[in-house]
Amino acid sequence: MLSPFHPPETAQTPPGLTLLDRDHSILAFNERVFDCACRPDVPLLERLRFLCIVSSNLDEFFEVRAEPHLNASQRQADQGQFTVQSFERLASAAHALVARQYALYNEELIPALAQQGIKVVSHGDRTPEQHRWVRQYFEREVRPLLIPVGLDPSHPFPQVANKSLNFIVRLGGQDAFGRENEIAIVKIPRVLPRMIRLPDKLAGDGQLFVSISSVMRAHLPELFPGRDVGQFSQFRVTRHSDLAVDEDDVTNLRTALRQGLEQRHFGQAVRLEVAAGCSEFLSTFLLKQFDLPARALYSVPGPVNLARLTQLLDLVDAPELCFPSYSPCFPTQLIPGESFFDQLKKRDVLIHQPFESFGGVLAFLREAVHDPDVLAIKQTIYRTGSDSELMDLLREGVRRGKEVTVVVELKARFDEEANINWSEMLESIGAQVLYGVVGLKTHAKMMLVTRREGRHLKHYGHLSTGNYNPRTAALYTDWSHLTADRLLTSDMEKVFVHLASHSRLPRLNRVLLAPFYLHRKLIAKINETAACAAAGGRGRIVAKMNALTDEALVHALIKAGQQGVKIDLIVRGACMLPAQVPGVTHNIRVRSVIGRFLEHSRVFYFGRDEEEELFLSSADWMNRNMMRRVELAWPVTDPVQRQRIMDECLVAYLHDGVDGWDLLPDGSYERVKPGNPQAAHGAQAALMVRYAGHVNERNV
Repeated sequence: MLSPFHPPETAQTPPGLTLLDRDHSILAFNERVFDCACRPDVPLLERLRFLCIVSSNLDEFFEVRAEPHLNASQRQADQGQFTVQSFERLASAAHALVARQYALYNEELIPALAQQGIKVVSHGDRTPEQHRWVRQYFEREVRPLLIPVGLDPSHPFPQVANKSLNFIVRLGGQDAFGRENEIAIVKIPRVLPRMIRLPDKLAGDGQLFVSISSVMRAHLPELFPGRDVGQFSQFRVTRHSDLAVDEDDVTNLRTALRQGLEQRHFGQAVRLEVAAGCSEFLSTFLLKQFDLPARALYSVPGPVNLARLTQLLDLVDAPELCFPSYSPCFPTQLIPGESFFDQLKKRDVLIHQPFESFGGVLAFLREAVHDPDVLAIKQTIYRTGSDSELMDLLREGVRRGKEVTVVVELKARFDEEANINWSEMLESIGAQVLYGVVGLKTHAKMMLVTRREGRHLKHYGHLSTGNYNPRTAALYTDWSHLTADRLLTSDMEKVFVHLASHSRLPRLNRVLLAPFYLHRKLIAKINETAACAAAGGRGRIVAKMNALTDEALVHALIKAGQQGVKIDLIVRGACMLPAQVPGVTHNIRVRSVIGRFLEHSRVFYFGRDEEEELFLSSADWMNRNMMRRVELAWPVTDPVQRQRIMDECLVAYLHDGVDGWDLLPDGSYERVKPGNPQAAHGAQAALMVRYAGHVNERNV
């Protein structure tokens, strides 16, 4: 069972209840992901992939969340929730998770892969022929890129970039000038692959690989001729990487962010990873250089940075060790070959990704780009990737004379550089590029197409819970909503004008917009549902999201539950609301579903007697989404469409007997135990089966 730490009780929290700590809840989420790597029913290479995902998630956790805890510990300060004690608790939880990762890797996954003929061959296990090949590879591909740096007064400790892989070496003897400087640093260039496949003729019947670190390790002495290479170790430092730009004090946000990106790799150090064989002398030396306490040191019995093993997954040829391939079907509510505009005049269209293809969204944009009657295309871009067909279509729209307006969020964390590059490209060819509102991230996902039809201009829109990123659209669960609804598209037009002009936002018909109305409206709907239940009626709330950390919404839900509302929350990641606490949150159940696809859709259902409301949204229930972002929630008013979302995205997940976890009263999570294991189903697997019978996109 996985348990996040409970911080001191807050004044607003009901007596007898303590809200869960956000950071420890994030770590508990990663333990649930780690559990997927432990499950024998998950294919072997997918187990390794889940292990890599945990490692990558931990990287981001340290880059974004660790710095205030660390600073409090170093100053022995109490900064509210950040204290010496909070750092110690966080470090203990992180160390425990990392230890479990490497135990699984060494004791289960590596032996299991070896049984399948897939081996990462260490220096000591290589045959003479393999040693010869590795040496040739080192001389040809690696050595020309290396610059070993010996430390002395004129060569101080070098700038070590965030998450870069390096070696530290302790040398004996004297250098060319007769000095006994004993420490050297060797950076492994990022351009080098982290995993290298040996030729088949050297692998026999299996698939053999070597890591770049083992290649380096084998040839370290050759980099220091005339010196004795004694102690050495791989190391990697993680740095605080959340960009901070004072938007009120810059004249060009794009330029300021590009300058900030240059410094991101050299922010404050927050974690140091070394190989388990690293000597105390070298680890102490590195901690001092990075000004880190001992608890920030992670000594690992295996590859420093398990995330790099994702390259191994790309190199291994063993489809039988992966999930069966799944190709999404063409959106079931669309008629292949018929104009989107004609179809949307008749009805709205919902696309449930990745079970249905994101290609339907691209096809809608493609038709708009090539339709001579389409005059304008407006779109928000949060994350779209560095290689995007969607952006190519927007570029083609400009070339064809459309008025293309793109609201690019430059501050999408870790996608800033790609978005800056896209904005510069679009601007250079004549698109109108906007950056939203100062101080707010534009996280809303919407596209608006304006078309001339006779003497009138008509709007067609696309709203989504997820990003315009074809790659992640195949991996994340999301809803796309295509519509010609006059009220919805009118609201979208008003939001685009507001983002461009910063003028006062007029009254919207259906859309709930953050930071103006969304937070207040959600609390109001929770309270209305509570009032219905308190009066003896039926009150029901089911909400699916990625995170629940906004305290006002948490308290509103707790109060509603105490007034008799039955509440089910499907929260993938961090959740601060403790569920099923007797007499306090007994009417609230929290479930987390961790499966093959990343759960990403946001769906909010409110039932009051016979009245039902359901909203799709780009927003999680976090304070930043409600107060510091431009977010949308919009209603699905058609009863048939609404029921489809409820069946596929709420009911199915509440009955998941394979991938579900329930939050217990003590704050821990426990895997769902189905009453009938033979009849248990996973929601994602059931949806793949449901859509498998429809027309495959490749056959359209």
